[in-house]
Amino acid sequence: MKRVIVLESKIIFCQTEDTNMLPLYATTIGFWEHQAETIRPTGFPDYQIHQIHEGKGELVIHEKRYIVGPGDVFFLFPNITHSYAPISSKWKLSWISFNGREAGQMLLYAGIRESGPAKLKEDKWLNPFKEMLNLSDSNDLETNLERSKQLYALLLDLKSNLVSPLNEALELERIKPVLHHIESNLHRALPLKELAEAIAVSPQYLCRLFQKTIHDRPVTYINKQRINLSKQLMFNERDKKMYEIAQLVGFENASYFCLVFKRLTGMSPEQFKQLHGLD
Repeated sequence: MKRVIVLESKIIFCQTEDTNMLPLYATTIGFWEHQAETIRPTGFPDYQIHQIHEGKGELVIHEKRYIVGPGDVFFLFPNITHSYAPISSKWKLSWISFNGREAGQMLLYAGIRESGPAKLKEDKWLNPFKEMLNLSDSNDLETNLERSKQLYALLLDLKSNLVSPLNEALELERIKPVLHHIESNLHRALPLKELAEAIAVSPQYLCRLFQKTIHDRPVTYINKQRINLSKQLMFNERDKKMYEIAQLVGFENASYFCLVFKRLTGMSPEQFKQLHGLD
């Protein structure tokens, strides 16, 4: 049986000097039993996420129009011209506005690169939204820290709860055999031509697929996987010399392995071992 969430309209202002120091913080949180028309020619200073629970509305971003309803969320980036208005007798939605130095990166992690609507896999409340709205309306530091934690959880949840665009999902499915091939062969050289042949495409097209789905070049992705595997080997096979680790993860040259390791982690392999007590 579907649980009914009972809430009254409210808005909570939660930005303070203390929260402004956090990497991610809420500025307002709210719920409207009926969202009125909102027009912002110059946009809004913070990032915004809206989740629709009942009814339908029209969202306009830079003159592009969308109809949004239950099961939809929409995202608004700072200072983007937009408006939204109900087109049904009731339009219930919850929202949060937020900012912080990590705000844009967290949205990017969730796959959100620009303002616009998206679909949820299930038409149900995002749990961190409920948690934030059920907190005290207080603006004290403890409550605001909890809001920041729930905001972080919300952005992490979105990564798994959003429906990927059909073409992106299909492209990700298509590239999976290449990812499996890489994972099984990290101990040796992996020429681009060999990877492309795994899914019968040209090397150039494979590079485009990687950029669209993984957001990395194939060589960068492979190096990241090699370095991750090298960390596991440092933990599990502590008697191995560094040049042996390098060979086991596909680097013929130990010096190049150390260079790539430092580029990706900010420390040398030896510093990594010292940090984790692996000497």
